[in-house]
Amino acid sequence: MRSFSSRNPIPIGIAGLVVLALAFTVAMFSDDLPIIGGGTSYSAEFSEAAGLEPDDEVRIAGVKVGKVSDIELEGDRVVVTFKVKDAWVGDRTSAAIKIKTVLGQKYLALEPAGRDVLDPADRIPRERTTAPYDVVEAFRGLAETTNQIDTAQLAQSFEVIAETFADTPDDVRGALTGLQALSKTISSRDEQLAALLDNTQQISRTLAERDAEVVRLLQDGNLLLAEVSRRRDAITALLDGTQALATELQGLVKDNNEQLAPVLASLDQLTGMLQRNQDALAEGIQNMAPFIRLFNNAVGNGHWFDNYICGLLPPSTASVNPTGCLA
Repeated sequence: MRSFSSRNPIPIGIAGLVVLALAFTVAMFSDDLPIIGGGTSYSAEFSEAAGLEPDDEVRIAGVKVGKVSDIELEGDRVVVTFKVKDAWVGDRTSAAIKIKTVLGQKYLALEPAGRDVLDPADRIPRERTTAPYDVVEAFRGLAETTNQIDTAQLAQSFEVIAETFADTPDDVRGALTGLQALSKTISSRDEQLAALLDNTQQISRTLAERDAEVVRLLQDGNLLLAEVSRRRDAITALLDGTQALATELQGLVKDNNEQLAPVLASLDQLTGMLQRNQDALAEGIQNMAPFIRLFNNAVGNGHWFDNYICGLLPPSTASVNPTGCLA
């Protein structure tokens, strides 16, 4: 048997590249694999997409079971392709696009029904699908519709109606007079109303575009409140313990008042004396510094200290110090 080093490296390199390419392909399309993928693929027909987007959740009874994989337009209907994993989908299943958050994020809700399993090749027809009315789109449509209204012509029409019914009974005439005043008010505040509706449209568009960020902010706020609520007992115990400690300390001081009073009085006298002699103590410490420095030099040579005694022997009898101690 030939060793690995003696084999031709070209086929080995080609085989390695093929294996790497296959591994990369499996990693990229792992959701489409039948066993380890994202589940079984189904499709449903809707009258409109209603803001549903790919990667939105698919839920059954509020539980996430998959996600939307594709949305495409076919004639007068919208075909939504989605995947479901570990869930039963019957041949009479109905689907609905529902609002997930108040900011307009959607999800696909399934209601399984039927006796047999739904064939992935069969679509859920439009008769068993529903789409919601988007509030954000309603605000946008309101702003666009209102901007197209000729407020001056509307006010003039109300005035003509009021003049026509001038001879009618008082109740009708009063209602028309109020309607005329309302039309004049709307006409005079045309620019303010247009600016208000335009700002409303911009706010709704911004909220729709920043839906994920706002949802994440709300979720983080919920986590913070949940953490504070979870640690409420610990905070309450800490406050109760602090209060109990203060009560015990108050009782301790009260019980030992006779013993503590002389000690505190003596301590007060001591601190008063130290304060009165503060300058003297500072001067003493300052004058003591040279002695400490010289003493450290004397004893810094080991287990002894250097010293010199002058006059131990007379100068006439020894040649140690012939000049004497005063020289």
